[in-house]
Amino acid sequence: QIDKYLYAMRLSDETLLDVMARFRREMKNGLSRDFNPTAAVKMLPTFVRSIPDGSEKGDFIALDLGGSYFRILRVKVSHEKKQTVQMESEIYNTPEDIMHGSGTRLFDHVAECLGDFMEKQQIKDKKLPVGFTFSFPCRQSKLDEGILITWTKRFKASGVEGADVVRLLNKAIKKRGDYDADIMAVVNDTVGTMMTCGFDDQRCEVGLIIGTGTNACYMEEMRHIDLVEGDEGRMCINTEWGAFGDDGSLEDIRTEFDREIDRGSLNPGKQLFEKMVSGLYMGELVRLILVKMAKEGLLFEGRITPELLTKGKFETKHVSAIEKSKEGLNKAKEILTRLGVEPSHEDCIAVQHVCTIVSFRSANLVASTLGAILNQLRDNKGVGRLRTTVGVDGSLYKMHPQYARRLHKTTRRLVPDSEVRFLLSESGSGKGAAMVTAVAYRLSEQHRLIDETLAEFKLTHEQLLQVKKRMRAEMEAGLKKKTHETAKVKMLPTFVRSTPDGTENGDFLALDLGGTNFRVLLVKIRSGKRRTVEMHNKIYAIPIEVMQGTGEELFDHIVTCISDFLDYMGIKGARLPLGFTFSFPCKQTSLDAGILLNWTKGFKATDCEGEDVVYLLREGIKRREELDLDVVAVVNDTVGTMMTCAYEDPNCEIGLIVGTGSNACYMEEMRNIEMVDGEQGRMCVNTEWGAFGDNGCLDDIRTIYDKAVDDFSLNAGKQRYEKMISGMYLGEIVRNILIDFTKRGFLFRGQISETLKTRHIFETKFLSQIERDSWRALLASLQRIWVSICVWAQGFLKGNERIKNDFSAEVPAASLEGVSVHVHGGRWVGRGGLMWTFLTLVSFHSFSRIMHQTVKDLAPNCDVTFLLSEDGSGKGAALITAVGCRLREAEQ
Repeated sequence: QIDKYLYAMRLSDETLLDVMARFRREMKNGLSRDFNPTAAVKMLPTFVRSIPDGSEKGDFIALDLGGSYFRILRVKVSHEKKQTVQMESEIYNTPEDIMHGSGTRLFDHVAECLGDFMEKQQIKDKKLPVGFTFSFPCRQSKLDEGILITWTKRFKASGVEGADVVRLLNKAIKKRGDYDADIMAVVNDTVGTMMTCGFDDQRCEVGLIIGTGTNACYMEEMRHIDLVEGDEGRMCINTEWGAFGDDGSLEDIRTEFDREIDRGSLNPGKQLFEKMVSGLYMGELVRLILVKMAKEGLLFEGRITPELLTKGKFETKHVSAIEKSKEGLNKAKEILTRLGVEPSHEDCIAVQHVCTIVSFRSANLVASTLGAILNQLRDNKGVGRLRTTVGVDGSLYKMHPQYARRLHKTTRRLVPDSEVRFLLSESGSGKGAAMVTAVAYRLSEQHRLIDETLAEFKLTHEQLLQVKKRMRAEMEAGLKKKTHETAKVKMLPTFVRSTPDGTENGDFLALDLGGTNFRVLLVKIRSGKRRTVEMHNKIYAIPIEVMQGTGEELFDHIVTCISDFLDYMGIKGARLPLGFTFSFPCKQTSLDAGILLNWTKGFKATDCEGEDVVYLLREGIKRREELDLDVVAVVNDTVGTMMTCAYEDPNCEIGLIVGTGSNACYMEEMRNIEMVDGEQGRMCVNTEWGAFGDNGCLDDIRTIYDKAVDDFSLNAGKQRYEKMISGMYLGEIVRNILIDFTKRGFLFRGQISETLKTRHIFETKFLSQIERDSWRALLASLQRIWVSICVWAQGFLKGNERIKNDFSAEVPAASLEGVSVHVHGGRWVGRGGLMWTFLTLVSFHSFSRIMHQTVKDLAPNCDVTFLLSEDGSGKGAALITAVGCRLREAEQ
C-alpha cells in the first residue's frame, strides 16, 4: 500500500539513467561561456589545479565555516621518515543571530575566533598560511578570492552576497590588529574533502558531500572550462549541483512533498535537488508524508498530534535510527511515541518503509549525478574503463546505516565501466583546506625555483643584440681568406651563382639526404607561359647501422635506392641530369664537387670526411654497373630550399632550415667571398651556422642543460648552436630539465623513472603534443634562432654595406624591399610517418609570429617576407641542376 502511495519516489534505472544524461547536459552548459549565465548548475572553477603529491610540508591554519559550528585547525605536515600530518582543532559556535545578522558581524566573529585559537596555540606572532573552507556557492577568478553567489543552509547574513569573502575576512582581521594571517586559498567543503582524501589516495579526483547539504567537485580538463583562460592541465570544478532542477529540468520527478518542502524553505525555487536528497530536508520530507498518510487514515488510526504537525520535529537523525536493521522498529516506536502518536507494530513497519523509500531515493539520485561526473572523467581520459577514487564526507553518508551501501551499489550499476573506490574523509574538509593551502604553497615555491632555473633561457633584447654582433663577426671571419681556416662559421661557397629565371626545362633526378630518410625524386620542369613542376618521389629509410657504418656501405645503399626508384618509375635506361641535396657541411670547389667537412645529425659513416661526396656517389654508381647518371650539382638542403622558393618568388635570396638540424644560406656579393676568384655577380653562401659558438663565444648563454646535451652527443664540442635550437636536440634539452626538476622534487614526486633516464626518449615531436603554455619558458630558447635570422636580414644582403658598423644608417630602405626568407622544417620519421619538425616544436603560427616580431625588433630597417617551402629541398636540387644545365649550355 505504501509502495503504491509513494510510487513517484521509487525511481527505475531507466529514470535514473535519464537523470544522469540530464545532469551531464547541465554540466556542459555550466562549463560553457555562452550558456553558463543561464545554467542552473554553475560548474564553478576553483583554481585548485593539483591534488597533494606527497611532498607538501609546513605549518598551516584551516578555517571551516559551513554550518552552525565553526572549526579552526592547525595542521602540521612534516617529512621525517614519511609524510605525517598533525592536527589540533577547536570548535566554535555560530549563533543564529550572527548567521542571520550583518556580514560585518559574521566576519568579526570569525576573526575573533581565529584570534582566540592563535592565542591558545601561541602563534599570534607568526604569519602562517591560511586555508578557508567556505561551504557556500562562490565564484572565483583566483585561488584566494571567493565572491559569494548565494547563501544556503539557513545562512542569511546581509551584505555578503556579491562580495569577496576573503576581503571581508582580511578586513575584520586588520580591524582587530592583534595578529596577521596570509589567506592563500578559499575552498568549498567539497573541494576540501577531495583534497583530504587525495592526500591518502592520489587517485582521488572527485569530492562528494552528502550531509546537511549536498555537492560534488571533480578534476576537469582545462580545455573544457570556457570560463578560465588556458587549455593546459586540469582544474577542480565545484559543480554546485544542489541547484540541479532549478530551471525546471526535474519537475517530472518532483513530488507534492518536495514542492511543499520548497514552499516552506528560506529560499523557495532554489537548491531543488538539494531539497530532494540532503540531510537538512530528509526528516521534514518524511514528516510531511506521515502527516498526509495519517490524515488519510493510513497511519496511526488517523490520529494527528501537534508535535507531528510541527515543522522540524522529525529529524534526519530519526530516519537513520529507524532504518537500523535490528533496533530500527524499536527506535521507530520510541520516536513516534515522543511525537504523541501511539503507533502499532504495523505503523512502525510502515514508517520504517517510508524512511527507506525517501533515503533510497536520495542515494539513487546522488548516484545518478555522480555517474554523470564519472562518465565525464572517463571520456576526458579516453579510456574504456575508468579507475578512480571518490572522497566522501557528510553526516547523512556517515551516520545513516544503509546510505553508503545503497549509493555504492546504484553507482556501480549505473556506471558499470567504472571501477570506483569510495574513501571516507576521516578528518573533514578543514584538513582539506590546509592541504589546498599546502599544495598552493608548494606550487608557489616550486614555480619560483623553476622560474629561477629557466630564467637563463629568457634572453633579453640586449643579449640578442650581443649574439647578433658575435654572429656578424663570425661571418666576417668565415668569408675572409686569412681567417677562413680557423673560423667556426665556415661560410662555404656553393658555386650556385643564380636563382631560377623561369626558362628552365627538362626532366631531372634529385636525391635528398639529410636525416634518417633518403628521398629520390623525378622532377619534370616545363617552361613557357604556363610554368609547371611535376614531381614523383619515393622515401627510403637509412638504417642506423648504415648511418654509422662505412662510407662504401652508405653510398651503395643510396645507389640501391636510386636503382629501385628508376625501376619503380620505368626509366631505368634513361640518362638524366642529377642534383644531390647533401645536408652536411661541405667545402665545394665547383658545383659538382663537395668535400665533406664533418658529419652531423647522428651520421658517422667512415672514410667520408675529407672526401668528395660526388666522387663517392659516382664510384657507387660504377660499382652497380647498371646506371648512367649525369651528376650536375651537389647542394646543401638550405640552398635547395632557397631555390625552391626562388622559383615561386624571384626576390627570395635567403634559405633557412629549422628541423632535425638548423642552417641558413644567402646570396652574397662575389667581391666579398675571398675564397673564390672573381668579383662579378653573386654566389650563394652556405653559412653552416650550426657550428656557431664552437669557439666558446656563446658560453655565456649556454645553460647547464645545453652543456649536458653536448657532453653526451656523438660530436661533443661541435655544432653547439645547432644543439641549442634544432629538432634533434630540443627534446633532449627538455629531458635533462625534467630530470633536474625531478631530482629537486618539483616533478613526479621526486621519482626518476628508468625510461626518463634513457637518452633521446623524450622526442622533440612531443613538444607539439604538450600544451604549449606549459612550456612557455622553453619557447624562449627558440629566440636563439631569431637572432641569426636578423643578422642575415640586416647584415649580409648588400655587399659593401655589410661590413659597415651602422648598417641601418647606410642601407637605403628601398634596397631591402621585397626580400624573402624561406623558412622550412627538417624531417624525421616517427610512427606517424613524415613529420615537419617546425610544426612539432610549437605551432607554426606561434613560432612564426614570435620570430617575425623578433626580426622586426632587431632589424627595424629591413622589410622581410617569410615564405614556407611546400615542396622541400629535393625540388630545389632539381632546380639547381636545371640552372646548372642552362648555364653549362650557355657556356658551350
